[in-house]
Amino acid sequence: MKTTRTLAAMAWVLVMTTFPAQLFSQANDAYSRADSLLKMMTLPEKIGQLNQYNDDWNATGPVTVDPGKAEQVKNGEVGSLLNCVTVQRTRKWQSVAMQSRLKIPLLFGQDVIHGYKTTFPIPLGESCSWDPDAIERSERVAADEASAAGIHWTFAPMVDIARDPRWGRVMEGSGEDPYLGSLIAAARVRGLQGKKLGGTNSLMACAKHFAAYGAAIGGRDYNSVDMSDRLLREIYLPPFKAAVDAGVATLMTSFNDINGVPSTGNRELLTQILRKEWGFTGFVVSDWGSVGEMINHGNVSNDYEAALSAINAGCDMDMESRCYRNNLEKLVKEGKVDIFAIDEAVRRILEKKFELGLFDDPYRFCNEERERKALSNPEHPAMAREMARKSIVLLKNENHLLPLSPTLKNIAVIGPMVKAVNQNKGFWDVNVPGVDSNFVVTWWQGISARVSRETTLHYAHGCDFEGTSRAGFEEVVAIAKQADVVLFTMGERRDMSGEARSRSDIGIPGVQEELLELLLKTGKPVVVLISAGRPLVFKYTAEHAPAILYTWWLGSEAGNAIADVLFGDYNPSAKFTMTFPRSVGQIPINYSHFNTGRPARNDSDRVYRSAYTDLSIYPQYEFGYGLSYTSFGYSNLEVNRKQFRKNEVIDIHVTISNTGAFDGEEIAQLYVRDLVGSVSRPVSELKDFAKVFLRKGESTTVTFHLDAAKLSFYDQHAQLVSEPGFFDVMVGASSRDIRLQERVEMVK
Repeated sequence: MKTTRTLAAMAWVLVMTTFPAQLFSQANDAYSRADSLLKMMTLPEKIGQLNQYNDDWNATGPVTVDPGKAEQVKNGEVGSLLNCVTVQRTRKWQSVAMQSRLKIPLLFGQDVIHGYKTTFPIPLGESCSWDPDAIERSERVAADEASAAGIHWTFAPMVDIARDPRWGRVMEGSGEDPYLGSLIAAARVRGLQGKKLGGTNSLMACAKHFAAYGAAIGGRDYNSVDMSDRLLREIYLPPFKAAVDAGVATLMTSFNDINGVPSTGNRELLTQILRKEWGFTGFVVSDWGSVGEMINHGNVSNDYEAALSAINAGCDMDMESRCYRNNLEKLVKEGKVDIFAIDEAVRRILEKKFELGLFDDPYRFCNEERERKALSNPEHPAMAREMARKSIVLLKNENHLLPLSPTLKNIAVIGPMVKAVNQNKGFWDVNVPGVDSNFVVTWWQGISARVSRETTLHYAHGCDFEGTSRAGFEEVVAIAKQADVVLFTMGERRDMSGEARSRSDIGIPGVQEELLELLLKTGKPVVVLISAGRPLVFKYTAEHAPAILYTWWLGSEAGNAIADVLFGDYNPSAKFTMTFPRSVGQIPINYSHFNTGRPARNDSDRVYRSAYTDLSIYPQYEFGYGLSYTSFGYSNLEVNRKQFRKNEVIDIHVTISNTGAFDGEEIAQLYVRDLVGSVSRPVSELKDFAKVFLRKGESTTVTFHLDAAKLSFYDQHAQLVSEPGFFDVMVGASSRDIRLQERVEMVK
């Protein structure tokens, strides 16, 4: 291996001597170096930097067959490859790029969504921890492993606000709230990129999908979005702005159109807002094929017009559509695209390659020894376990059924997740070549390792996630009757939520709830554990199961994390970041909705009110909902000033007490309602929160902060304003469970 690195270094020295002297001028900043290189490039070489191709071994979109790919890389006609992983593979392709005239290295991108080898909970699950610091640490692990495998760039984080659980990609985001979503977006960028781009354990982040992809009509993936500029700026853009402020290196355009204009060709988004208003200096990449897909939108006639629209809008790199490769040179020569636009796009991409240090050593991310160490780091599973248990939401716990005693004599463990392996990794996991799945801890393994030697575990598969087979029901009932407690796993298969996995019916599939009904009829206490990538509808389970845990897809340490929670080694503290509907008929649904002229005050107040005649006005579980094995009291709300000016900060003090029998964490939440505005304001908006650990019997005072910036909003002209008036300040355990309230006034 030492010989290989020495030969590579000697080869690179030889390459460097062929570069013109002006590239290595006194200036050492990335912009100047990129500018020097740009002056040496031909137009075809410039256009080459704007093309991203998929590698041959895996695809996350429609495959473009291209037998001449290696020759194009060798000719400097490709700037980046995606789905190219491992040191061995990336080194191979980089060596081909080093045969090009200017020896410009490739960027290697990959969808590292919730871990590389060490798999963390899906992002929506992680968001329920309300712990940006822990989320940042999880991204540090992902960056360490992926960068060690030769990857430079991840297409994460997804920061789309999503309020329709029919949309399968809710699993990639942080839920419905722009305030919490913005904090998590910034944390993910910091975690992925580290202190500075260029470290060999950091990845370039990519905030996606710009913009409003999560508002696709009907929850149908890739569908249109129709909304006001005010709603776009107030709800859907803030997490992107937070990512930009955190220094995100790249953004990705979304598949959807907004009000009839595809995002990939939307100059208002990509140039006016992103660059001119926000000052973003990184580069923008299209989503897979979205440049060419503008033809299907009906905004352009062919790929020639698609390339023209996208490059002039501000989309720098074309992922997989070949529209730039086939048309940009002609567009420039015909005067329809200014060479300045090409140069600026190329400069932005070259800058990132310089910042990553790839021109100093194109193989600096290709160290096999570092790859081996990173993928076997014993600290990484421990961090995944911590994140996984922080993501589990306790929904119900009648008669304190949980936590269980590890000395129970007989425990029945039933359902399709019990001994599943890859199901735990969830959608968008990375299939690392040469790595099997023996590092994934199954539920059976985790529970078996935690119970006492005197405990007997009884297993039955019971039924599949889908299908109508009841062949295992009789066996399951017999096993349940022998048990002191039944653990029943149910939910979705790992490929039922994710990209292109929109569902019109988000109920528990198959005969799983039918099996639960039989288990409950045995009279045995039943704990239900639901694995899914989105909020599901499970009315029967919610009403009849005595104890319920929502476990998402927890990743490679799933079994250990679940055992930690079941047996009380960890007291669950997670709270939902998306509203759970009672019925699909309530969708879209979110806590921060606007009132109407005829609001329904409760479920008995429906006549000539904004309500359903056949359904509660309330969700099954509201935003911010989540229980603990202990209980918490709220008292002594104090506001340091009930009247304040725009330049002043309000401090809100609240005493939180652990009034139960277990140590635990509480996520106390601050909501505000603007009583009168020039445009209608939501019934409540999250403005701050505090996560505090308290031992049983212990109390503490938490302080929230509120200022004019948090109370500002976009008016009917989409201008950010801060209006004087009265505000209700509400503190509670969820958006619906408000414990304390005070009214304050902002004056001129």
